[in-house]
Amino acid sequence: MDMKKRVTLELRNRSPAEIVELVVDNSRSADGEVEGLTDEFTELQFLSMVNVALTSLAKLPSLPKLRKLELSNNNLSGSLETLCEKCPNLTYLNLSGNKIKELSKVEPLVRTHPHTQVSVCVCSC
Repeated sequence: MDMKKRVTLELRNRSPAEIVELVVDNSRSADGEVEGLTDEFTELQFLSMVNVALTSLAKLPSLPKLRKLELSNNNLSGSLETLCEKCPNLTYLNLSGNKIKELSKVEPLVRTHPHTQVSVCVCSC
């Protein structure tokens, strides 16, 4: 199932503003981008997008209340700066199983979110 359809399914006839937790694990992003999420998810605190084939977070909407973000087992290799501005209250981020090869890719987030726990496996694969 593609990510956009999965987000719609998970809404279960609720408005996006009512959603506090959203799990779209194992759905597929057609173009490697975040799909189906909008700025209307104003109350979202937990988002899990594990194994959805993400290559970029450029289309991630502003999620001001997001605290926990699961992004493991995707194809992300950098460009995490967008998290700094779009998720100002992030306290936990899981990036394990991505294509991040240098800790410098995570540094901007750590500088702007010093209390955020970041889980990442840096490898030379």
